[in-house]
Amino acid sequence: MSTHARPLALLSALILGACSDSAVTPETIGFEEVDLVAPWRTATVAQVGGSPDAVDRGVKNARANHRLLSLLAVKNGRLVLEEYFAGNRSDSLNDVRSITKSVVSALAGIAVEEGHLESLDDPISAYLAPVVGELDPGKGAITVRHLLTMTGGFAWDEDGPREYNDWILSGEHLAHLLDRPLADEPGSSFEYNSAAVHLLGVVLEEAVGRPLPAYADEVLFGPIGVAAARWEPLPGGRVNGGAGLDLRPRDLARFGQLFLQEGRSGGRQILPPGWAELSTVERFGWRFGDGSLQGVTYGMLWWVVPSAPEPFFFAWGYGGQYVVVVPELELVVVATSNWRGVRSDGGADRYERATMTVILEDIIAAFR
Repeated sequence: MSTHARPLALLSALILGACSDSAVTPETIGFEEVDLVAPWRTATVAQVGGSPDAVDRGVKNARANHRLLSLLAVKNGRLVLEEYFAGNRSDSLNDVRSITKSVVSALAGIAVEEGHLESLDDPISAYLAPVVGELDPGKGAITVRHLLTMTGGFAWDEDGPREYNDWILSGEHLAHLLDRPLADEPGSSFEYNSAAVHLLGVVLEEAVGRPLPAYADEVLFGPIGVAAARWEPLPGGRVNGGAGLDLRPRDLARFGQLFLQEGRSGGRQILPPGWAELSTVERFGWRFGDGSLQGVTYGMLWWVVPSAPEPFFFAWGYGGQYVVVVPELELVVVATSNWRGVRSDGGADRYERATMTVILEDIIAAFR
């Protein structure tokens, strides 16, 4: 992880030529740790040392994806790229699907720091008893850490054609999961499971004693300048902790920049010290890839690519929602997409692959 020990202001201003009308190169702007409550400061791609041609190529390629809604980049703490598509605007709330999970991960870290959770190894039964009663010993032994690493052990197949939809339409979102048998011992095997992250959200609500949106506004969104957020409501008064959070693209960039800055904003520590690294370090030996994206594994509700030329981590939502953080480049890239109806339009994989190709081959490459 970057220590951000580099100079915080201008690195140089180079003046060329000796005559009175000599040209002046753009100021080169080095890394600046920003106060995320403040409006974004902007710079040109050239001012932060990037390739304008590569970024222009990325925007051109992005326009070929009719589902893309936004593409943003923050380099050295400055907003250097901001493009909107298909009528989306800077003030539009975009449904970012499973990026919600990475937000819930951050809230879990804050809840431990504040003492609402004693540790990540607390069993979930300690918090769920008032809601669901006594759990059987196997499920009661599932811990917060297990839910953060997708190792709860439930029988679940999110890649199945109906698994997520059956859960979201069930109306009994805790029972639908907790009535499942355990397919593996908790902690032993990764299985991507949105319902289990929703369960983690309920654990957090019970631990902190307030609804998830209110807690998020107080300890995370407010302190980093996110003024508008909308959570997907579920029957019974809870919200979907596994997916369905709506945020503005600029605020997604704030969230990514918070992790780039190791949990700090304006001199204030928002995330627990070390949490950004703890949650984005690889937890598993397996790897997978698709197209330009290779070597992907998992941390704690973040995807991690430790073997990339510049190791990075990212939050990923269905249909092409991304917050990509590249610490070595001091870079955050955000993309949002229209995911509705994507299955009948070539499938989510097609548009996820197209968006990630632009991010990797054009935008990240522009700042090497």
